[in-house]
Amino acid sequence: MTCGHCVQAVSKALAGVTGVTVRSVAVGSAEITAPDGLTVSRAVNALGEAGYAAKACEPSAGTGAQATSGGSCCGGAKTNAARGGCCG
Repeated sequence: MTCGHCVQAVSKALAGVTGVTVRSVAVGSAEITAPDGLTVSRAVNALGEAGYAAKACEPSAGTGAQATSGGSCCGGAKTNAARGGCCG
């Protein structure tokens, strides 16, 4: 994730996962609260379906599950050729 469009797209994808509470989304990372590992897996899958590579990370003390981006739309992992890239 390298732009505001990506942050919005990730926020929307995570908000669509039942059981997930989005704590924060920033360029390159997202933090969620989820009741179990299956829900975290669904969140990671939702990000993949939205075109973003992600993986679950160990939660920080006192926080929910975290995901880090494996790529970005502007950085190359997600593109829209018709628009010259997702941001273009």
